[in-house]
Amino acid sequence: MAIARLPCPVAPCPNRARQKITLGKMRASGVRGALIYCADYQCSHYIRISADQWADDVWLSDLEDKFTCTACGKRGADVRPDVPPARIGSG
Repeated sequence: MAIARLPCPVAPCPNRARQKITLGKMRASGVRGALIYCADYQCSHYIRISADQWADDVWLSDLEDKFTCTACGKRGADVRPDVPPARIGSG
């Protein structure tokens, strides 16, 4: 998969509480993809993937240790729902 560089670094807070959402809840809200950010905030590489390969009962936080950045080699990731941008003024 191709890796893209974000226009500005996304720095996850090391003390933040884990977002406890299952893929099933994510899909129920209409989101089918996930954003996988490198765990090294200075690297700032990410990929967009389909989350269809995992079951509904899998937590996003359960996936974080399964990824290794292909750019810097850091193991671990920040996994977030790939929420489409809001449509403003469409009415």
